[in-house]
Amino acid sequence: MLTSNALVTQVPLTMDPAKTHAGISSVFAAAVVSRSFCQMLLSNPAQALRDGYMGRSFALGAEDAALLVSINAQSLPDLARQVVNTLKQ
Repeated sequence: MLTSNALVTQVPLTMDPAKTHAGISSVFAAAVVSRSFCQMLLSNPAQALRDGYMGRSFALGAEDAALLVSINAQSLPDLARQVVNTLKQ
């Protein structure tokens, strides 16, 4: 079981570190190319994930979505760092 002190809510994570996280990669790709999506992801990640990007939803598993929603990041690099640190544990 993976746990992280980077999370601001108590979301238990039971992620498999060997599993691919293509949905998370898609979220980051959208955040890199769209400043408005990036700002929404940082300020209201649940809404950003619900809205998707350019009319398309993200193929996120429940645990990946919970991870992204539970992190309180100030910038995209900060969010990426926290996600990577959590997945490495």
